[in-house]
Amino acid sequence: MIGNERLTAYIHSLERGDGGLLGRIAEEAAASSVPIIKKETAALLKTLVAAMRPSRILEVGTATGYSALLMSEAAPEGCRITTIEKYEKRIPEALENFRAAGREDVITLLPGDAADLLPGLSGPFDFIFMDAAKGQYIHFLRDALRLLKVGGMLVSDNVLQDGEILESRFAVPRRNRTIHARMREYLYTLKHLDCLETAVLPCGDGVAVSVKVKGQCDEIEKA
Repeated sequence: MIGNERLTAYIHSLERGDGGLLGRIAEEAAASSVPIIKKETAALLKTLVAAMRPSRILEVGTATGYSALLMSEAAPEGCRITTIEKYEKRIPEALENFRAAGREDVITLLPGDAADLLPGLSGPFDFIFMDAAKGQYIHFLRDALRLLKVGGMLVSDNVLQDGEILESRFAVPRRNRTIHARMREYLYTLKHLDCLETAVLPCGDGVAVSVKVKGQCDEIEKA
């Protein structure tokens, strides 16, 4: 969580822990430096899915399947999850984790680049979780909003970049400047589209929660 470390530690202490397969996936991810959602983000994600009770979920960024399995636990019976992963090395591990959890009939993994796959998908989805390359969020947004139903929720992770989002472009390391600029553009767009109501939360590495309140997102469609 961005902010007070003691407060973050206290919030973590309240968690019951994943246990079982999810706990193992989280431990292996930490040992292998595979990025998965932070504990407080996981708690928020499960709560939002439980509240929304979606019948169709789209995830952009599978990694080893932790967040897809987490959402499937919180989702109502009959919910189907489609998840996209570009990094070939992680795909077999994610598929094995879905099989081990008995969720291979619930979760469909689409291998490939979301930029290529999203335009070919058909909606509507009730819930979309954006957790891929941060610099690409702005490029995925048009299709994400096309696929999201009115009343549906878009949750975007890692939007505050460990607090670096606050810095000016010239205070950011040169290698991060493109991502920094694109994420600032993404957040500004989420907050200024008339078709969305968005809250940006300092949870984990920053989470944007957006609800689609209108069917037409005219500003982005004209861009």
